[in-house]
Amino acid sequence: MLVYFLCRQNAGRSQMAQAFFERETPEHEARSGGSEPADRVHPEVVQVMREVGIDLAARRPVGLDADTLARADLVVSMGCDDPAICAYPGRPVEDWGIPDPAGKPLDEVRALRDLLHSKVQDLARRIRGGAVPARP
Repeated sequence: MLVYFLCRQNAGRSQMAQAFFERETPEHEARSGGSEPADRVHPEVVQVMREVGIDLAARRPVGLDADTLARADLVVSMGCDDPAICAYPGRPVEDWGIPDPAGKPLDEVRALRDLLHSKVQDLARRIRGGAVPARP
């Protein structure tokens, strides 16, 4: 199964979600992208992810990838404030509504990280239980 995590800048939420999904479900594939990619992953995101043993320092934000999107079994948006990352006919889309961590104090970024981790763990349980079937 391929899960594609999306947000506007691909510099925080979607990067964290991808990293957690990769750790939680190594048997599945994860990608992330953004409609307006930033120059780098937000430093506060790199810092709080290191605290849980995940190093995002070498990752770079990337734009939306039509080929990856075409292969995705599930698209997860961090917030449907951008129609470019929420309108995919024929693709299941989940909107998690996670606020952007950019420029927030570390305590708030940690809370967003923990919320994303919880959501990814729930997604992993649903996938393993067959509640999120792969596309044929």
